[in-house]
Amino acid sequence: MKNTTAFLRDTEAAIRYGVSRPTIWRWARNGKFPKPVKLGAGSTRWRSSDLEAWEQTQIQNVVAPSTNS
Repeated sequence: MKNTTAFLRDTEAAIRYGVSRPTIWRWARNGKFPKPVKLGAGSTRWRSSDLEAWEQTQIQNVVAPSTNS
């Protein structure tokens, strides 16, 4: 069985989370979002598996927020 990885463009990630493209890039730059993968000149994408893992982390933070008061 082949191991294929799906990649999303910034526009696709923005649509997925209901934010603008600049927000996706700002989140990534500030470490609040997975880092993109450079596939070639002018081709930067996010692995869907990285985004799914990030989503799970976000869900866990909402369900059981940290107690750093």
